[in-house]
Amino acid sequence: MLVLVYACASAAANADFSQCRQMFAGGQAPVIHGPPIATRALCYSSFAVLHSGKSRTPLYAVERLNKAQMQTKVGRSNRFFADARLPRAERAELDDYKNSGLDRGHMAPAGDMSTEESMAQSFSLANMVPQSVAGNRHAWANIEKATRQYVMRAAGDVYVITGPVFDANPRTIGANRVWVPQHVFKLVYDPSAGRAWAHWLDNTDNARVGKPISYEELVRRTGIEFFPASPIKATLTP
Repeated sequence: MLVLVYACASAAANADFSQCRQMFAGGQAPVIHGPPIATRALCYSSFAVLHSGKSRTPLYAVERLNKAQMQTKVGRSNRFFADARLPRAERAELDDYKNSGLDRGHMAPAGDMSTEESMAQSFSLANMVPQSVAGNRHAWANIEKATRQYVMRAAGDVYVITGPVFDANPRTIGANRVWVPQHVFKLVYDPSAGRAWAHWLDNTDNARVGKPISYEELVRRTGIEFFPASPIKATLTP
């Protein structure tokens, strides 16, 4: 049985990413079907996040990557912080993760960042979900590495969307009850090749990287139209 991403909390269909439309394929943000909740569009220098005040996590993070970025590396900052742009009632705090037994798992990875500013921004808790320690540091890290390796081979920009998948009654951590996802996904879209595929991983310590699923299958599992611009959808193949 497949689990819907936001069984209890779906995001508003049209988030305002007017300051960072360039991050999105076709300039259009994904559409999440369901009743609106408190969501906020956050633009960073190298990625964008749709954040939920209900789950106190991102619903997705979007990046536009290319070979030049992957060839430019900066030191990892490791300075996690609660994003002051979010009201306290809607955000995770550092204390929520203490003694939780879970990692602060990046959705837009630190390893993708090519400037000191974007590296620092990637450690915002608005870009984090509670992830199993072994799963985050092994299987998920391998997916992130494989994605960067693909970007290095691609002819142009590659769009990557990463997000959590919650069940109907998610486990929570901390005083702010930050939702723990059941799965995480990473969607890769290469316009130059007309291809899109997604990695789908259980949020467990024994998670193993499996065969990628198609764009259509990810849409079916999550209820999200990641590329609502029809000309883009028409080019996609598994």
